[in-house]
Amino acid sequence: MQVEFTGRIAWVTGAARGIGAGIVEAMARGGATVVCADVDQSGVEEVAERIGGEAQVLDISDPEAVDAAAEAIRRTYGRLDILVNNAGVNTMRHRVTIDLFPESEWDRIVDIDLKGTYLMSKAAIPLLRGSDAPRIVNVASIVGLVPLRLQCAFAAAKAGMVNLTKAMAIELGSEGILVNAVAPGSTLTEGTRQLFYGEGGLFRESVQRMLDHVPLGRPGTVDEIARAVCFLSDPESSYITGHCLTVDGGWTAGYHRDF
Repeated sequence: MQVEFTGRIAWVTGAARGIGAGIVEAMARGGATVVCADVDQSGVEEVAERIGGEAQVLDISDPEAVDAAAEAIRRTYGRLDILVNNAGVNTMRHRVTIDLFPESEWDRIVDIDLKGTYLMSKAAIPLLRGSDAPRIVNVASIVGLVPLRLQCAFAAAKAGMVNLTKAMAIELGSEGILVNAVAPGSTLTEGTRQLFYGEGGLFRESVQRMLDHVPLGRPGTVDEIARAVCFLSDPESSYITGHCLTVDGGWTAGYHRDF
């Protein structure tokens, strides 16, 4: 599926790698001008150069930095058509119950995954008002729909993102700003290779138990998630708002394991 984005201005966070890089590459193939934002300077500059886009080194949890980045878009392009709130983090080391979960790690995850979505959306909305087909797509997670154990901060932040998506949709619908979310299941990226799918993955021994819950029996690909984001960003997707599109191989459809 190739969505036509010629003439559209897109702003994508977490663009340096993984799902974010897949999103900006897909949008650029469709003709969009893409502003790629990430805290990783070398990574985001490499991606932006590859797709012919613009790189922004941006910490989305920093209100002043977000406002300055939005102002730079206003000065350069005068408007924005698409915001993709993709940047997010989870915990690598602190897979523990909530009573043992460090407050500093809670703050780090919630500040980026949830507060960052709020700050980016707040800064982008005035620019989106200049578009004839404004779109916001939040990249959540199935963990925000069906919580997984030992990830309390991530589950809380992504559930907040799902409900924030709906709140924004009903607040902004009268202005024609459509707000939706995508909830990926386990997706094959460099990060998940380190956790699950690579030979030396931290949780390599449990990967098959996880995939037993997925009817399709495999992780998703970055391209499969990017296509869902592009679908919701399409100017032709004009009567979908407040929706969370689950892209998880059937993981959350029901109980799949034998018992």
